[in-house]
Amino acid sequence: MAVPKRKSSKSRQGMRRSHHSAHVRDICVCSNCQSSKLPHRICPHCGYYKNKEVIAMEVE
Repeated sequence: MAVPKRKSSKSRQGMRRSHHSAHVRDICVCSNCQSSKLPHRICPHCGYYKNKEVIAMEVE
């Protein structure tokens, strides 16, 4: 079995875990209805993606 020869320091442990933090999600504006949406995804409000209707949404 592999056993570490020395205890890893808190600094080394922190460097290893430096990529584990949470990231802020990007938000962009829909070119059709100007509502906020996630990038590279269909707009949940109007159903458009890159100025083309992908999903026909029901009118309330």
